[in-house]
Amino acid sequence: MRRILGRIVHNWPLKLAAVGLATLLFGGLALSQNTQSYQGVIPVRQINDPPDTYVLTPPPPVTQVRYFAPSGVPVAASTFLATIDLENFADTVGVVSVPISVTSPDPRIRILGFEPAFATIELDQLISVDDIPVRVVHGEVPDGLTMGETSVQPSTVTVSGAASIVSKVDSVRADVVIGSTGIDVDEDVRLVPVDKLGDALRPLDITPPTARVKIAVFSDQQSRALPVNPIIIGDPAAGFEVAAVSVEPQVVLVAGDADRLIELTKVDTIPISLTGVSGSETVTVELALPDEVVAVDDDSVTVTISLRPVTATRTFDSGLRLVGASSELEYALSTDRVLVTIGGSTADLDRLSGSTLVMDLDVSGLGPGEHDVAATASLPVGTTLVAVSPAIVRVTIASPTRSVLPVPSGG
Repeated sequence: MRRILGRIVHNWPLKLAAVGLATLLFGGLALSQNTQSYQGVIPVRQINDPPDTYVLTPPPPVTQVRYFAPSGVPVAASTFLATIDLENFADTVGVVSVPISVTSPDPRIRILGFEPAFATIELDQLISVDDIPVRVVHGEVPDGLTMGETSVQPSTVTVSGAASIVSKVDSVRADVVIGSTGIDVDEDVRLVPVDKLGDALRPLDITPPTARVKIAVFSDQQSRALPVNPIIIGDPAAGFEVAAVSVEPQVVLVAGDADRLIELTKVDTIPISLTGVSGSETVTVELALPDEVVAVDDDSVTVTISLRPVTATRTFDSGLRLVGASSELEYALSTDRVLVTIGGSTADLDRLSGSTLVMDLDVSGLGPGEHDVAATASLPVGTTLVAVSPAIVRVTIASPTRSVLPVPSGG
């Protein structure tokens, strides 16, 4: 037994080292069999983007990932999640280097390393500019065709993006093609931001991204000068009426196919409402042109509408009143009432109807005898005296009869 034990412990340090080396070699072999490398394109996502920061250059993808996983675990690009965190880059403008983080939602996979470890990106301020004009651009017009007026809605848009790019925007372009068939253009066109040279600028956001473009196309175009016919609808406020309507210009030049123009004798405006209006108005309105007919110059005119109070006459039964009568004289009238015709607006006449109307006879300075006196009246502003019947009233003036009292005798 002692001999056997001696053989076991003989050179025990060397034997122990040999066992450790064998264990290490076995573990390394096992680890090398489970440590793997994935080579492919893994997009890098941005997280915690600052609200006023724009990423001009997107981060490059991760192209290699070293990982540890048990044998038989499948991997693909979707197995890994690569991100950069921009939370600490608010108000940063310029080129920055941001560390990349790679994780895996599969708990069996442990990330050992990846390339690249950093992403170099360029940041800029995010801005928006309103009222950028929309310009319609078309190619050559085919032979035999002519173009009418071009309309675009909306005429301006909002452009958003990196400040360094937005600052170069001169307009947004709507590209259309005039077909040889002569069909009118009426379509939604995607807008492209351009600089002063007409070169496209990207990446930028446009709100709205499209515009409605309408262009009349004629194959046998002619033009005619036609009078403008203002269309008035609705009634003015009570007591008012239309006194006059004028339009500038009175005649407009329109163009269109010969067959359509021959049917026109005038050009109407879109309806102008006067409902409830109590004062004169001057408005600019568009022309109500039929299809395939366009205005050569401006498609709107200026219409001036003048209103006035509605006038009328009304006859009232009026009493008479003496003015300037003397208390020492007696007065007799040929009539005690007259008929008075008054003119004015209906509103003013309506107010007179509810009041007592009295005409005046001025007898100031008249002595005894018969006198013809004209009846007069003090009327409200806005009304006039049209006629009085009878126009002259006979006024008889007399001295009162006095009785003579006897003189008492002295006694």
